[in-house]
Amino acid sequence: MLIRILLYEDNDHLRESLSFLIRFHPDFDVVLAKPNPANVLEEVRNERPDAILMDIDMPVVDGVEAVRRLRAANLDVPVIMLTVFDDNDHIYDAICAGANGYLLKNDFDQVISAIRDVLSGGAPLTGSVAKKVLAAFARRAPAKPKAAEILTERENEILECLVKGNSYKMIADQLSLSMDTIRTHIKKIYKKLQVNSATEAVYKAKLDGFHPS
Repeated sequence: MLIRILLYEDNDHLRESLSFLIRFHPDFDVVLAKPNPANVLEEVRNERPDAILMDIDMPVVDGVEAVRRLRAANLDVPVIMLTVFDDNDHIYDAICAGANGYLLKNDFDQVISAIRDVLSGGAPLTGSVAKKVLAAFARRAPAKPKAAEILTERENEILECLVKGNSYKMIADQLSLSMDTIRTHIKKIYKKLQVNSATEAVYKAKLDGFHPS
């Protein structure tokens, strides 16, 4: 069974070279190769490709806009961006639009393996692009606050006592507080740590590296 590829690339020489490379493999075929994706919805519906290779910078309609149109029309055919751009804005825009992979044109030899990868559910990325994606997500993802950072000084004292295995009465005696006050503090600790028991609170505290002094 042939793997049907739709190719959008405005450079005539590169489009021909890519078509030759893909067709060189007996289980692949380029069903359509166009210089821009102005009619991408119609062409996808007519040709029913298994995957699309999409340049970004093309006349009339660029590659990112073409991917947006596909996803807005609920067409989930895998799209691999094949481009010279490796800056964060282009990568981010393409991935947010719904691209499934992102290869640089100087990684021409990875096209076939990338297509096989995306058809198996993977997300092929050129090595340098993968590093930028991971770095971008690391910067965007807020670090989760540790237990000690979201509790008051008194709540941290009580949590430390819980980690040591002390009972409520022992904690009350040690801190010279009433049992009702201890219970009130512990309820606040549970709420802030999003737990429902002393066992869960202790477990979460230990995961965060909380150790009694």
